[in-house]
Parts: sequence; structure tokens; C-alpha cells
Amino acid sequence: MKTALGHLKVLDLTRILAGPWATQNLADMGAEVIKIERPGVGDDTRTWGPPFLKDAEGRETRDSSYFLSANRGKQSVTVDLASTEGQEIIRQLVRDADVLVENYKVGTLARYGLAYEDLRAINPRLVYCSVTGFGQSGPYAALPGYDYVFQGMGGLMSMTGVPDGQPGAAPMKSGIAISDLLTGMYATTAILAAIEHRHVSGEGQYIDMSLLDCIVTINSYQAINYFLSGKIPQRMGNAHSNMVPYQVFRCREGDIIIAVGNDAQYTAFCKVIGRPQLAIDPLYSTGPQRNRNREALIPLIAEAMLARSMEEWVTLLEAHNVPCGPIHNMKQVFEDPQVRHRDMQLSLPHSAGVNAPGVANPIRLSDTPIRYERSAPTLGEHNQAILNGRLGLSDERIAELKRKGVV
Repeated sequence: MKTALGHLKVLDLTRILAGPWATQNLADMGAEVIKIERPGVGDDTRTWGPPFLKDAEGRETRDSSYFLSANRGKQSVTVDLASTEGQEIIRQLVRDADVLVENYKVGTLARYGLAYEDLRAINPRLVYCSVTGFGQSGPYAALPGYDYVFQGMGGLMSMTGVPDGQPGAAPMKSGIAISDLLTGMYATTAILAAIEHRHVSGEGQYIDMSLLDCIVTINSYQAINYFLSGKIPQRMGNAHSNMVPYQVFRCREGDIIIAVGNDAQYTAFCKVIGRPQLAIDPLYSTGPQRNRNREALIPLIAEAMLARSMEEWVTLLEAHNVPCGPIHNMKQVFEDPQVRHRDMQLSLPHSAGVNAPGVANPIRLSDTPIRYERSAPTLGEHNQAILNGRLGLSDERIAELKRKGVV
């Protein structure tokens, strides 16, 4: 199959989620990704279960759902980076690699002679991406950090959750590790940008990715709201800071999301709910006016929404091109006809002798489609293929390295 990145070789020295998410993106687009893991232990997330994948006999494997979610399409090779022989294996693999991605603490790989400057001397075309919590510089650079911490530090939790004064008021984290996933996406973009520049310069470069930077960046319009107004964004529950009506409303049965983004949609919405006067009232006829007068407008809309069930409203509003939708649980998501049509649920071969589930990559390329060949690898599954087939190590040498705990 023709792929977008089939010409690239990636050395993946990452674990947990941010780094593996970036390298999985590259693997999906066809790159050969060799994942380096600790002998006997592997990526921390292999044990982050249950649930764990079960083999053909129904026994739990060592691979959790968390690990499967971010490591499909890769090859696993076990190498002890703290050993001189392990470090030499990495240097040999770097010689023909295009990309190296790592997420060790600042300075760790430098102690092993595997920093960017060390490996650049071996391969000047190498694109080297470091993913850390706080970046390579600054007062917090040496500190460890997890997604939850960055959701708090980066401001996201201060804007997420039930507003003060209401039952259950409290800051709330996202239901997924959003700073990890965002950093993985930004890292993917940065790597591809560096590869594109290499086409011009002939040389690789160093990429410094920080989870805190990425979560601060996605404050986007909320940060600009603050810069322009001087007002600190507050928790608004399911409401939007700049658009009205843009929130969840209770129906006669169920709840519905209304996401009105412009005046034309608002006019159509008012007609459908039987309140056309709200569209021409100067207090609510424009987006800025609706935002200024939301406290008066929202109760009027909330009263109207109680007239029908969620399903009835969705049918009526969609017929008039008013953005709206139900709130699905995970079962309903993958039963949705649009999601099914887009083939978002995967079933991929796994070396445990079963197919493992996955979620499709949303990138749709017409000429070089995303490649799905296999699920995540078992620990050290490709030691022989890489150490012998790629590096030319003999069976005796591989056995010796295994006895020493190097691989």
C-alpha cells in the first residue's frame, strides 16, 4: 500500500501517552516505528489496567487497553539504555533513522551519550524530538509531571466544571488525558515540519515539546478574552463564554446540546422552538447582544425546550440546519450511524492470536491512506528481526546480550 510516510524510519524512545501518541500518528501514516522499551518491563502503560487484552484462550495478556490505544503499528525492541552496550545499539539504529522521539527527564539521555548533539554527530539529518512536562529550560524543567497536573496548571480546570454557587461547583478535569494527546498532536506536526525543512536544508533539527506549553496554547480565545477584558474566565458548566445559546438544555425527555454559532442559525432556532420574537428583539438579535444579555435569554429558551423530547427536537432542528445533538455514552458513540459509516472502530491482528480493538485515525488521505496492519506489539516482539535483520547481530551475540539484561 502506498503511504504518506513509508520512506521514514522512526526510533521511539517514549512511554506513557504524549510521545507514543505522536509516534503512533507517524506509524498510521506509514512510517516504520521501532519502539524501544525496558527489558522485562516495557512501557509503564502496559500494566495500566484492567481491562487487559485477552488471548485466544481467554487469559489476560500483559497489555492494557491504555497501551493498545497508543502503540499500534510499531515494532518493539527491548534495550537497557543505562548499559553501554544498550547505548551502542541505539547509536547503530540512529545511523539510518529519520526521527527520534524521547520523553525522558531533562538531561537523562545526555548522561547516556544519547543527547541530540551526540546523535547529530552520527546522523546530521536526524530530527530529534524531546517531549517533557515543562520543556528543556525554565525553573520547572527538571520536575516530572502528569496530564492531570498540567490541566490544573495550564488553566483548563479553572474554566471547566459547575459554576460557583451551584450544586457540585468545583474545578473539573477533562475525561481524557487531553494535555498528553494535544502534545502528541503538536509533536507530530513539529516533526513533519522539521522533515519538510530537511528537504530544503539537508539537515535535521531539535524539537523541544512541553505539555505545559501545549495546554496553555489551547486556552486560545479564552486567553485572548482575558488579555482584552482583564476578566479572568470562570467556570460556566456547559455554557460557552462567547456564544449564546451554546449549551445543554433539559427537554421533556432527555437533554440536548444547542450550538448556535451565528445570527442566521439563531433566527432559525427561534422559529423552530416557537419563539420567533426572540430573534428580532434588539436585546438578543445579534451575537454580542445575546452574550451581554444571556442571563435573561437563557431562561426563556429553557422554558421553550421543555415542550418536546430530545429526539423530537433533534429531528426538527436538524431539518432547519440548526447545530444540535444528543449526549452519547461510549456505547452509543460507536453505534451511531455516522460513526459506523466512517469506520471509526478498528479490529486489528495481535500476536496474542486474537484481534485487538482500536479507534481509527481521523486523517483521511485520498492517495496515501492511513495504514492499519497490526495492533500494538508485545514486549520485545521484534528483537530478533531488528537486532539480527537490521543490525546484523548474530544469534549468539543476541543471546549474550539477553543474558546480561541488555535486551
